[in-house]
Amino acid sequence: MDSLSPSQLQGLKSEELMDQIRQQLAIANAQLVIQKMTEKCFAKCISKPGSSLDNSEQKCVAMCMDRYMDSHSVVSTAYLNRLRQ
Repeated sequence: MDSLSPSQLQGLKSEELMDQIRQQLAIANAQLVIQKMTEKCFAKCISKPGSSLDNSEQKCVAMCMDRYMDSHSVVSTAYLNRLRQ
């Protein structure tokens, strides 16, 4: 999603502006999660970077990414539940 110019911001209603901000924050958060997951799984699974991944490295990365996303989901759900209390 592109950033809005000041003239575009003036034309938006307050609710629309908040929706735009929420969408941009969600995108930024998703990008951050993907970046962190990539860094951690690469460091854990790839000992000798080369032109391609061998079979064990591919499995390790896939499992690492699955665990990371599952963990992130559990933590996010718990965090949101606490915020609602």
